[in-house]
Amino acid sequence: MFTGEPNVPAELSTLDSVVLLPHIGSATHETRRTMGDLAFRNLRNFMEKGTLITPVPKI
Repeated sequence: MFTGEPNVPAELSTLDSVVLLPHIGSATHETRRTMGDLAFRNLRNFMEKGTLITPVPKI
């Protein structure tokens, strides 16, 4: 994750020797499993109680 993402510092994006890969840290089996479990828990909670565990605020 970059500070202030998605605004990547120009110093990084202009270098030929830099490859920027935000969010690659979530690409593990454990993290993806946890993300799927949370999505299921949100769905189940919504179906049972009408609310989400991790709602996304309206912007």
